[in-house]
Amino acid sequence: MNDVSRLSPTHSPAASSRLQLLVLSNGHGEDVIAVRILQELLQQSNPPDIFALPLVGEGRAYQQLDIPLIGSVRTMPSGGFIYMDGRQLARDVKGGLVQLTWSQIQAVRRWVRSQKKLGNKNAILAVGDIVPLLFAFISGAKYAFVGTAKSEYYVRDEVGILARESKAAKWENFSGSIYHPWERWLMSRRRCRAVFPRDGLTTKILNQWTIPAFDVGNPMMDGLEARFNTQQFYRADSQQQEMARPLMMTLLPGSRAPEAYKNWEIIMVAVSALMGSFREQNSFVPSSSNVVFLGAIAPNLDLSILAQTVQSQGWRPSTESPLPLPDENAVIFQQSNAYIILTQQAYNECLHWGDIAIAMAGTATEQFIGLGKPAIAIPGEGPQYNPGFAEAQSRLLGLSLILVDEPEQVAQEVRSLFTYPDRLHIIAENGRRRMGKPGAAARIAEYLVEKFNI
Repeated sequence: MNDVSRLSPTHSPAASSRLQLLVLSNGHGEDVIAVRILQELLQQSNPPDIFALPLVGEGRAYQQLDIPLIGSVRTMPSGGFIYMDGRQLARDVKGGLVQLTWSQIQAVRRWVRSQKKLGNKNAILAVGDIVPLLFAFISGAKYAFVGTAKSEYYVRDEVGILARESKAAKWENFSGSIYHPWERWLMSRRRCRAVFPRDGLTTKILNQWTIPAFDVGNPMMDGLEARFNTQQFYRADSQQQEMARPLMMTLLPGSRAPEAYKNWEIIMVAVSALMGSFREQNSFVPSSSNVVFLGAIAPNLDLSILAQTVQSQGWRPSTESPLPLPDENAVIFQQSNAYIILTQQAYNECLHWGDIAIAMAGTATEQFIGLGKPAIAIPGEGPQYNPGFAEAQSRLLGLSLILVDEPEQVAQEVRSLFTYPDRLHIIAENGRRRMGKPGAAARIAEYLVEKFNI
């Protein structure tokens, strides 16, 4: 167990006139979202003193901002995916989950007590699901909640409840909301000053109860700006623009090893099937057009492992880049007039430049679709991107996420998207509505200033 209880040199033990804010989050993605909000809070005229306790993982996102952690942290065997597999939960319990959880509860309560003794104003920001929300309630402090895990789109759309037969599906919405009565109870307490659901539909449903829910957008869509725009690909002659721009496919294998390596093997089978369809006489892509596959690879993954898989499918290394990619270390492969680029430094460009994604990822898939684009998903073996996760994600994202059973079916779905371009307009509107507009972190920060009287 890595006990990083500490106080930053900038945090004096004497009473402070500034709010003392403790952030609780339970997962790497939640840590990142929390940090986006905190960066906006720190821009305020009288920013709070900030502490954090990541309930899952080691909280490296906080450490990069030099935010002190108040208790013990540990990476569990499941990596935080226990809700998808009972065996993962069993492994985590064996790995010390119960003891870790108890020590974290004690750390939160101890922090609140110490702030009260010093006469400091204090509050908690919970980011994630019911676990940090429950911790915030138990603390005795006032709190706000950013709900990243649940959306009404899992069980309904704007028309009504989704038709699903399983008992588990009926359980999800048994009380009229994806959020169960005990979760709503925690959100409706007087000490809960604000709730920020991930989309407008969820906010609308929660507002049926006495819950201070505000529709401000989804912080997942913040910070995705590309350094280069696609206009830089075009020739000066505007009539030649569409001919000059290559078809770009974004490849999203996920970030968790070793699962991402297996996902990449599946994605490369889909790429090979696509290449075969491009070579057909009646291909929907002109034979003279370039095709670029953009592999958005997490920094923690080993590029050499992925490169071996690419080369096993007949691609040869290339020193020529078809795009002005802001990554000098990108690895490039070529086959005929098609390229594969593996980059660990140009994630935003991979999202913005891609026309369609082949996806086996969680957050990255949602962000791609939130930019108004379609993604084709292939369920893998997990523990994250398994059939259950992919099916749930398809409900969350609606018609913007197209599920296929086998990687060879990707080519058929890509052909269908190009055959019916009107469908792409509907997909664009759907994705932006379900994922929300950017700028949510700044709007959440403004609400926190108001609700916590910062």
